[in-house]
Amino acid sequence: MGRYLPDTFTLLLLLTVLLASMLPIHGEATAWFAMATKVAVGLVFFLHGARLSRDVVVAGFLHWRLHLAILASTFVLFPLIGLVVGFVPSSVLPPALYTGILFLCVLPSTVQSSIAFTSVAGGNVPAAICSASASNIFGMFLTPLLVGLLFSAGGHGGVSLDALEQILLQLLAPFIAGQLLQPWIGGWIRARKGLLAPVDRGSILMVVYLAFSQAVTSGLWQTFSLADLGVLVAIEIVMLALVLAVTMFGSRLFGFNRADEIAITFCGSKKSLASGIPMASAIFAGQNIGAIVLPVMLFHQIQLMACAVIAQRYAARKELDAIAEPVRP
Repeated sequence: MGRYLPDTFTLLLLLTVLLASMLPIHGEATAWFAMATKVAVGLVFFLHGARLSRDVVVAGFLHWRLHLAILASTFVLFPLIGLVVGFVPSSVLPPALYTGILFLCVLPSTVQSSIAFTSVAGGNVPAAICSASASNIFGMFLTPLLVGLLFSAGGHGGVSLDALEQILLQLLAPFIAGQLLQPWIGGWIRARKGLLAPVDRGSILMVVYLAFSQAVTSGLWQTFSLADLGVLVAIEIVMLALVLAVTMFGSRLFGFNRADEIAITFCGSKKSLASGIPMASAIFAGQNIGAIVLPVMLFHQIQLMACAVIAQRYAARKELDAIAEPVRP
């Protein structure tokens, strides 16, 4: 039963939303908290840049067919599904929540959970490390670009020059600085992963608290009903199931072995909460992003529960194959 329950971080997210709903920040404190949040987000992307080993990237990119399949799922298949969801009537799916779904569809893949699930399932872990990392690097360019294209086409507004400047200064510049210093501090940071994890998660909680405080003040929970949230969850479950099916069976169709299939399935089907929420605060700076990050938070838990089950089934199949192997003629 434990694999179906929310993880500790998800519980912290729920508590943060509850805190913002009951005690939203307001007044002059909002500006100071927003400034502290920007600093924390910049620090997170600096650490991401410093952690990423260039040797891993160079070695992993040799398997270009696998990486191309994962990037196509992340930045082509998902956005196409997002456009199809746009045909759901606004009376069923509120436009504000659809904006959040569309934003979800253009986010990069996760890093930690993609690698963890690939490892549990017995997949190609080095390729998963490379692809998940590359997805987040490309995401800093592709996510704003796709937001500009898809949102403008759908009448939801594009990305302003101010938003692009925020992304460059708040996300990309710290990441590049981390990469430049990686040869000197990368090993030290990777060796202290447990100590630095609170910085990563803490910045997300800060962004969530700020976003939901502003949203609650603007009447978020009066805008959406439980039925609206139920429709959102149902749509996200269908989206995830479709992408999982395409990545799993598509990788077999194109001749990938099982280890590669596992990496493609897990890296190509997930969306990053860790990158998504900071990106939302930069791309939609000055806007009410509570409704935009809500679909991302819900999808985070849905994908963890679904992929936990799939990883266990892959692992069980691998064990059965290992047992059956010696008795084969």
